Amino acid sequence: MVLADAARSRPLVFLFGLAVVSLLGLLLLPPVPQLQSYHLFADERTLFGVPNFWNVVSNLPFILIGAIGVLRVRGSTSATIIFLSIFMTGFGSSYYHWYPDDAALFWDRLPMAIGFMAILAYLIEERIDAQVGAKLLWPLIALGVASLLLWRSTDDLRLYVWVQFFPCLVLPLVFWMFPSRHTGTLLWLAAAGLYALAKLLEYSDAAIYSGARVLSGHTFKHLVAAGACYAILRAFQTRRPIT
Repeated sequence: MVLADAARSRPLVFLFGLAVVSLLGLLLLPPVPQLQSYHLFADERTLFGVPNFWNVVSNLPFILIGAIGVLRVRGSTSATIIFLSIFMTGFGSSYYHWYPDDAALFWDRLPMAIGFMAILAYLIEERIDAQVGAKLLWPLIALGVASLLLWRSTDDLRLYVWVQFFPCLVLPLVFWMFPSRHTGTLLWLAAAGLYALAKLLEYSDAAIYSGARVLSGHTFKHLVAAGACYAILRAFQTRRPIT
């Protein structure tokens, strides 16, 4: 029994150590302020009385996917919070893009921070230790919320950057090292890949829009990120126990 408990604890020690080292590494970096140029998007067209129309309405898929997940995915508090955060991201991002500024950006990022932390808790629950993952859910969510409160009070994004990217970076590592109790690994990896593509599209906002002048990179970012959320939804809907 002692050997079995030790074997189960080693992955958690590894993951906890990786998180602590990466968090301490943030102290070596200079503060990361919120650049006000972030609010200047390439496509600012007003249509049907809606400013920044395409960046606003391209959030509708998040609302749809999140609602389906909340209503149909059962059996895990972390899963419910993942889809609730996707649902609220649709509203938060629409609100922000209607009139972009730091105050509105807080409500855009809040559900995303909660979602990233819920995903990390779910990975621990599914792949390593179900009880530990469930216990870490709320402390991780509190850390996500704290990262945004810290940004708003100090104009320092370092902790929020960690909250956003640490789950994405460890997801392939955890999937490689620790077997799942359910099918769906490829869909989770697809979600990670789509999210990485969405970030590239975000940074190519103006370049993409200046090409065909149909949709901007940021609008495509929303659609591709929604595709990542849909992959997560399908992972939950199609998963089967692995014996």
